[in-house]
Amino acid sequence: MKALSEFLWSLHDAKMFIEHSSSVSPDALHMLTGCVLLVLLALTLRRPLSSLRPWAGTFALLLLNEALDLWVEQWPSMAMQLGESAKDLWITMAVPTAIMLTARFAPALYVGHGNPDGRPDQAAIGS
Repeated sequence: MKALSEFLWSLHDAKMFIEHSSSVSPDALHMLTGCVLLVLLALTLRRPLSSLRPWAGTFALLLLNEALDLWVEQWPSMAMQLGESAKDLWITMAVPTAIMLTARFAPALYVGHGNPDGRPDQAAIGS
């Protein structure tokens, strides 16, 4: 159990290092992390961005991260800490959710129009 505790503290320390060594705000880091996780899971699982699996994997990893934060950090008020966790969940999943839903229900947003025969549009190439 001690090894698990030390591992979890190391994960938390690594997160804090990344958060404090970058010039990006913590909320923006959450958004970027959600997008990167979604794409990496889609590639790893060999599923399209429209699939629920990469989205669910992103959400599961985020829940683990928030559980780690609740376990490691001790705020003066539990309500404040739970509110911050809820905000982190929302911020991190907002863009991945938008990507998954638009890829699923409006896939034309992600593909060029091109020509009917599949060749690139000459106007887009510039010739």
